Amino acid sequence: MDKALNVTQPPNPFHAGELEAQARAGAGDVAAWAGGFIRDHMPAQHRDFYTSLPFLVMAGADAAGQTWVTLIDGAEGFITSADAKSLSLDTHIAPADPLAAAFEAGTDIGVVGIELHSRRRNRFSGHIRKTTAGYGIDIRQTFGNCPQYIHERSWRRVAAAPKPVRHSATLRSAQIRQISRADTLFIGSGHQKGADVPSRGYDASHRGGAPGFVHVASPTRLAIPDYSGNNFFNTIGNILTDERVGLVFVDFETGSLLHVSGRAHVNWRPENSHDPAAWRMIEVDIDAVVERPNALSLRWSGGITSTRALQVLRREEETPEITSFYLGAKDGKPLPPFKAGQHLPVEVDIDGQYIPASRSYSLSGASDASGHYRLSIKREPQGQVSRLLHDTLKAGDTLRAGKPSGDFTRPEAERPLFLVSAGVGLTPMVAMLHETLAQQPDRPVCYIHGTRNRRHHALRNEVAALIASAPNARQLRYFSDPAPSDRLGHDYDHHGRITAAELLTLDGATEADFMLCGPAAMIGSLRQQLEASGIAPGRIHFETFGPTQPAATKAPPAV
Repeated sequence: MDKALNVTQPPNPFHAGELEAQARAGAGDVAAWAGGFIRDHMPAQHRDFYTSLPFLVMAGADAAGQTWVTLIDGAEGFITSADAKSLSLDTHIAPADPLAAAFEAGTDIGVVGIELHSRRRNRFSGHIRKTTAGYGIDIRQTFGNCPQYIHERSWRRVAAAPKPVRHSATLRSAQIRQISRADTLFIGSGHQKGADVPSRGYDASHRGGAPGFVHVASPTRLAIPDYSGNNFFNTIGNILTDERVGLVFVDFETGSLLHVSGRAHVNWRPENSHDPAAWRMIEVDIDAVVERPNALSLRWSGGITSTRALQVLRREEETPEITSFYLGAKDGKPLPPFKAGQHLPVEVDIDGQYIPASRSYSLSGASDASGHYRLSIKREPQGQVSRLLHDTLKAGDTLRAGKPSGDFTRPEAERPLFLVSAGVGLTPMVAMLHETLAQQPDRPVCYIHGTRNRRHHALRNEVAALIASAPNARQLRYFSDPAPSDRLGHDYDHHGRITAAELLTLDGATEADFMLCGPAAMIGSLRQQLEASGIAPGRIHFETFGPTQPAATKAPPAV
């Protein structure tokens, strides 16, 4: 079989501002792989995701051209989807909402759907129009997103009881205190110039960090750090073509919304900033503020709920960058079970940070392991939590953890299973290899991993032993930069990076379920090429990873 895939490159999904931002950030040719994440329709799993949500975040512009962001909620099941290019909302936006008139008249919008308790999110742009039941949304462009910087929260519904709305041109003292304690915001931006192409419209995006990550420079100026992300640069690209932006801060305990509209510019080289971990800074000059107390019928509980103390039983250095931590219950009681592919939320205290820092790491061990969890964590140079764990956590120390969660789990079907990863993306794949061999010993499974060389090949002996013990299992190892001592055919099987063309030459590939975990560029390219070759989208499951968020270094100012 010819290893060259005849894949038609989809149209460039980015406008000039986004391309300029990608170039300035040195992101490379993002369009070459972004087709694996950006589409003109919702796959079935995205439709199911949106119709399960209790609220949506929306961005658009009012009649005066000011950009705003809002949250719209409704009763259980208020979002439905008749087809892959539309959503219907059985609800009505409050008249006090800054986007109410625009929604009634019909307008372009950007939307982010986010599930805070599972850290899933997805975005799209489209057009909203009034219907007899509420609103209809015609979708133009959808975006898959990774779960970086999302703080886990569970929600409940209460009886809505909105209070009088407050309008101002600057931030009040109480509003400054709210922003200074916020760990989440939603930002809206737009691109309305040029041809009527899918990249034209509005974008709603999530931003998160430690409480205090947004700096209030003055009652009329905010500074928002921009961390490493998916390299699409939708928000920053929009700002380069249109400075108008909207922000909304949610009070998760009261359901109140603080809307801000203003003009933004990007500081590409922030000096002496409040957050040295930021790659760039979005600086916003405020034009208008709308505060809507108790606007929503939703309430959220923040942070990791039901934590318990876990003790480090031992730690093992897997590679120069990855260390495994074996964790047991300090109280001796059984640990909650998990499914391979799920993550474990943990909390740690960091000197100088006024609240615990929380992160989620994929469980890398067997799901039936007796009495312990294993986390194999990469030390990120700018990740405060991963650095703390690597540099200070030793056997006998404790940390707090919640229950395993997440839906990146293997399909239960009997089809061949391809576990494809790169770098630290192997962590859920090793767990899935353990689980599949234990629960479905007759199921064909192929473990495929890419890394730099043998020195950076984590958990290699464990995987090799598992493969050797199972007649239906095999592995392929790709080294991008093998050392002189690495032996082809012994330490690794291919020199280079994993490609869809080579995956498709393997026995069972055309019938397989693919589990993909690795950097966004790798996942986007593989997903795009696998689908182009005829692999059904429903048989391609993926999770991306990236650097962890920075933590706060000081308490918010007393205002």
